[in-house]
Amino acid sequence: MPAIVVPRRLDVAVSDHALHDLATHNSTSPTQHILPNGIKIIVEQIPVEAVNLSIWVGVGSAVENDGINGMAHFLEHMVFKGSDRLNLGEFEQAIESHGGNTNAATSQDYTHFYINVAPQDFAKLAPLQLDIVLNPSIPDEEFQRERHVVLEEIRRSEDNPDRRIYRHISELVYDHLPYRRPVLGPVEVISQVTAQQMQDFHRQWYSPNNITIAVVGNLPVQEMISVIEQYFDESGLDSSNKAAIAPKSQSIPQSISQSIQSFASEPPFTEVVRREVTDSSLTQARLSMTWRVPGLVELEETYPLSILANILGSGRTSRMVQDLRENRRLVDRVSVSNSAMVWQGTFQVFAKLNIEDVDMVERAVREHILLLHETYVTDEELAKIRTQVSNRFIFGNESPRERAGLYGYYDRVVGSLESALNYPDRIRSITKEDIQAAVRKYLNPDAYGILIVKP
Repeated sequence: MPAIVVPRRLDVAVSDHALHDLATHNSTSPTQHILPNGIKIIVEQIPVEAVNLSIWVGVGSAVENDGINGMAHFLEHMVFKGSDRLNLGEFEQAIESHGGNTNAATSQDYTHFYINVAPQDFAKLAPLQLDIVLNPSIPDEEFQRERHVVLEEIRRSEDNPDRRIYRHISELVYDHLPYRRPVLGPVEVISQVTAQQMQDFHRQWYSPNNITIAVVGNLPVQEMISVIEQYFDESGLDSSNKAAIAPKSQSIPQSISQSIQSFASEPPFTEVVRREVTDSSLTQARLSMTWRVPGLVELEETYPLSILANILGSGRTSRMVQDLRENRRLVDRVSVSNSAMVWQGTFQVFAKLNIEDVDMVERAVREHILLLHETYVTDEELAKIRTQVSNRFIFGNESPRERAGLYGYYDRVVGSLESALNYPDRIRSITKEDIQAAVRKYLNPDAYGILIVKP
């Protein structure tokens, strides 16, 4: 099964359209229900002839120690090898024979599994998904076989120039946070981990209080809840299976709070930290300029930066695209993103360009940031973003899968479903003064991390 995901961007180009859809097309919020064992269920009926069951587990590579780095991703693979009640291949055969599909992903902060099925098949297939995720058998023979698959995935990742660049950026930006480590883990670690270690890891992290289940589709809400409740009644996975988890705070997701230590976000750069690497597989240079900014534990701080990322680098009319690509033709591609993981965010300008233009583009980016320190974004630019939030739609957000994914992500990773439902209003409330204040606080034109990848 697949694999890793990059940090989720909380900018309007990605998620606000979905949130607007929620705000304007739903007269009621999704139903939230907590089972006796502590699992939260978020359920919504929508008139689309499909049902998506998404299971979000608050565990990713961030909570691993160096000795088991890559375990969360390896476990994602092993989940699909069956349970005590399902032999190898039975789960996927059942899903596919009914015309459904299934997938999964692992990141630094979460692991996510889902199935898409027809409404009439939900009662039969949902318990199978729950069983393999919550009660995987992790047989040793399959563990050894799948180890080779994961090792090959790591090797392929190391052969991918984009993955190599991402790794260099992570190692530059993060000094101590575990986000500097690869989600897949290194070959030398995955070659040595044991099935018993994986069973212990599953027992620790796949506990009811660390799981959110989101179900969206064309069935009555109570019927979808009842199917899940019946699974737990029959499986015996009740409150006795809970792990000792710290109480959920308002700002720190419960899924992460149990692991800590606790992680502290890294301070902003105080100078330009420069790193250059050579990658002979490339034909053009890459330039990344990154600032450390707040993560999801400071969610309110991310909103102005998310809007700014779109003003600077989303679409042909954005500032940097117009300046660097369309007018001066200094880059073949330029993008700006504000990416937020739980404990840290990154504000990044990324460009594909000729090596002789690197210094000029770096100066130009600094000038754009300095200008924002001195002047506000325009009313027209801000209005454009607000219009996107209010009026544009991304087609896929009408689907049960997109909506269930949104609910699960915000509840389990961000720590607040209400933050998703209220996000359009929060974005519309951000002023140009808020944006300038964020720029002055977090985007120092004389202090950032810069990676130059030479061909």
